[in-house]
Amino acid sequence: MLKLDFHALHSFKIISSGDKDEDEGLDFSEFSKYLKEHEKKLKLTFKSLDKNNDGRIDHTEIKQSLADLGLDISKEEAEKILQSIDVDGTMTVDWNEWREHFLFNPATNLQEIIRYWKHSTVLDIGESLAIPDEFTEEEKTSGLWWKQLSAGAMAGAVSRTGTAPLDRMKVFMQVHATKSNKISLSGGFKQMLKEGGVTSLWRGNGINVLKIAPETAIKFMAYEQYKKLLSSEPGKVRTHERFMAGSLAGATAQTAIYPMEVLKTRLTLRKTGQYSGMFDCAKKILKNEGVKAFYKGYIPNILGIIPYAGIDLAIYESLKNLWLSKYAKDTANPGILVLLGCGTISSSCGQVASYPLALIRTRMQAQASIEGSKQMSMSQIAKKILEKEGFFGLYRGILPNFMKVIPAVSISYVVYENMRYSLGIQK
Repeated sequence: MLKLDFHALHSFKIISSGDKDEDEGLDFSEFSKYLKEHEKKLKLTFKSLDKNNDGRIDHTEIKQSLADLGLDISKEEAEKILQSIDVDGTMTVDWNEWREHFLFNPATNLQEIIRYWKHSTVLDIGESLAIPDEFTEEEKTSGLWWKQLSAGAMAGAVSRTGTAPLDRMKVFMQVHATKSNKISLSGGFKQMLKEGGVTSLWRGNGINVLKIAPETAIKFMAYEQYKKLLSSEPGKVRTHERFMAGSLAGATAQTAIYPMEVLKTRLTLRKTGQYSGMFDCAKKILKNEGVKAFYKGYIPNILGIIPYAGIDLAIYESLKNLWLSKYAKDTANPGILVLLGCGTISSSCGQVASYPLALIRTRMQAQASIEGSKQMSMSQIAKKILEKEGFFGLYRGILPNFMKVIPAVSISYVVYENMRYSLGIQK
């Protein structure tokens, strides 16, 4: 079923690429012209891969070409890609094999072909710890990157709004649930509805959406700079260098927008009438607690980036390699469901690893808003949770967090694809 759907999608793209008179169909001359133009592009891509100009592509040339684009793969992965195109079993690909494989595939260049496996942060699950998205030099010079980022930001905004009640429940349970005060999902929602009505389920969502744009922009710009600083060879970024650059970019963006994170937590937990809006909340925090209050929980938040990003990348790579080794017989293209599945599982595993730090961060951010609560450090809060609630106390609120993953991923993907179409971005 997945294969049929994917071929149908390819057919639609071929028609939209070749349909010059926009009559939603291809006549013979349009189809013929499309094939000629597409073949020219494929020939250029083939030549760029054929480093030694012998008319054949081997695994070392594939590995080298991907390294030039900043994508490090193993010899086994390169051979797997080669096998998916190699018809005669020689472990090399000539022009005819290359042409046959990609002629009816609307991918026109190497960037588009390797983008199948690009680990994108389009899958917005409401967390701000993921490695930033990457763009090819062609995308940067053409200005396509800002359209991609805009589409991603819009997808994140709609996704977060759609799952805001579960996000509020997560924060509510992180701060108020204890061993003695067990808050169930239904009980928590009833409590919130009784206190503030249906609209109270979206408290804190406004600023959660508002912080997407500045954070995405800062993270992207910082990531580009860190990649240049950390790469051992100009224009080439290895996996560990990408991880380091991504973690540093995430830390830079979080440092810049962290006061908005604190405001989001306070607004999410607020009682009816406590604040008239985000500016009133900021004013009251500044007046009663001082500037330092805007960076409460900063250390566990920054520490959380490393396990999240590291495990997310590692599991994504492992799942990708597992799929390639088991199922990549006819094509190196995994299809949408496989990519979404890999991204969802790896992000969820990253969340499990960093969740205790996220819980401690939220409690530190919320301390002053809880009456009679003692101001404690990160280590004191961790010690108190372990003593009174045990290890699983560090995972309070993880159920609504998991419940929002699949709807968040689904919404963000659908909105992203529609935004790409509206902005004229061709896949």
